[in-house]
Amino acid sequence: MTHPGFSYDNRTGRGPGRMVRTMSAVLPGVARVWSQVEPYAESWRAHNLTHLDLPGRRWVVLGDSMSVGIGATSYDAGWVGQLARRLAHDGQGLRVLNLAATGAGVSDVLEQQLPVLEEIGSRDDDLVTVLVGSNDLFGARARRDRLPDGFAAMVERVPVGSVVATLPQPSGAAARANVHVERAAAAGRVAMVDLRVTGPSSWKGRLASDYFHPNDAGYAALAGAFEPTVRARLGARPCA
Repeated sequence: MTHPGFSYDNRTGRGPGRMVRTMSAVLPGVARVWSQVEPYAESWRAHNLTHLDLPGRRWVVLGDSMSVGIGATSYDAGWVGQLARRLAHDGQGLRVLNLAATGAGVSDVLEQQLPVLEEIGSRDDDLVTVLVGSNDLFGARARRDRLPDGFAAMVERVPVGSVVATLPQPSGAAARANVHVERAAAAGRVAMVDLRVTGPSSWKGRLASDYFHPNDAGYAALAGAFEPTVRARLGARPCA
């Protein structure tokens, strides 16, 4: 069944930044990866439309290109698709609703993706995952400066029990943002995936041709980082 009232299209409404445009013009590997942006967004939109009304427990994905699967060989070969297949193999199949968008930052999660979730209605047994912040860290200074406050707002607005990843990058803004995830996890409001600890120790051989996004092997490692916390969340009682 399709859902004609569902208009979200897995796009932020912004095009690639100047750096990406410049690098795509001179580096074929960058252009190759970024040529996936539109088809992968369209593939997730089509997936969402056909899965929105199906029965079964739902996995709502919030975030950026890492959850879209940019850099993988197909839109569903990213960490979301790989982990979904692992879970289904063990009898924990989920109905994935992926609201992630390439180029998204924390403000996009707050202003675009969470309102979509609120519109369609979150459920007590939803699995909600959040992986975001890299675009803020590598963007303009104003975005980095706003990142910690954005994380503070985000961990208060996501549904209770959401699985939220920390930022593994060794920067002051990331550290200040991570504090809010740590506090929310300590208070029992979210479940934390600490990518500073569980993320890949090396990205050698795990990056796509733009040397920024993961390839299939990199996304397998990222799926492995999320897997224990996701499985624990699926085995827990629905949060009130």
